[in-house]
Amino acid sequence: MSYKDQIDLFKLPEHIAIIMDGNGRWAKGKGKLRIFGHHNGVLSVRDVVEGGVDLGLKYLTLYTFSSENWNRPKLEVMAIMELMVSTIHKEIRNFMEKNVRLNAIGDLDMLPKKCYDELQNAIKTTAGNTGLTMTLALSYSSRREIVSAAKNIAQQVKSGEIDIDDINEELFGHNLYTSDMPDPELLIRTSGEYRISNYLLWQIAYAELYFTPKLWPDFRKEDLFEAIMDYQKRERRFGMTSEQVN
Repeated sequence: MSYKDQIDLFKLPEHIAIIMDGNGRWAKGKGKLRIFGHHNGVLSVRDVVEGGVDLGLKYLTLYTFSSENWNRPKLEVMAIMELMVSTIHKEIRNFMEKNVRLNAIGDLDMLPKKCYDELQNAIKTTAGNTGLTMTLALSYSSRREIVSAAKNIAQQVKSGEIDIDDINEELFGHNLYTSDMPDPELLIRTSGEYRISNYLLWQIAYAELYFTPKLWPDFRKEDLFEAIMDYQKRERRFGMTSEQVN
């Protein structure tokens, strides 16, 4: 029986975040250049998005390119950007057919103009879609996001828009890139690494963490379903006791 058939659709996580790790190692294991892994990683994205749509998942956020990734070899970075442009262009029709809304967070101004323009066009084209919201974390750093939020709030206090006593967790959350979506309830990381890598540090405070040894190009919708099944077996207490929750 497929994991999908065992999932309780009434207990789906509303928002799943994924750290898509292992493209380079996957390619190296096959004697190929790293970009070969990135190309095959696109197939995994397509399949996982399809799985999310099939389930009725509302939010999926993918760690696509971190601010630290700019430090990688220049040729690899250029190849990734070109791949991103071509992929986004090709996928717009698929997004429209599947009612997927594209979103992006991060320091998007750092993207090459061609990539930025293609991304903004896709976001605008799919803005009216009401199904799955797929967010790409691009040139993204969670620490930088948190610092930016703190600066925004400090400026609001300085200008008299708010009082310092108005600052609370809710206000802080409204100043993050993800202010228009719920916090992730499930974080998945592929490739067998057990770290968060500066990803959604504020937002995953109460997320369930799921680590799999599979490299991202081998990850498919059935693996997503398995992660959701694991999530649904967990008891989420939020600081309370089991007796209180039950």
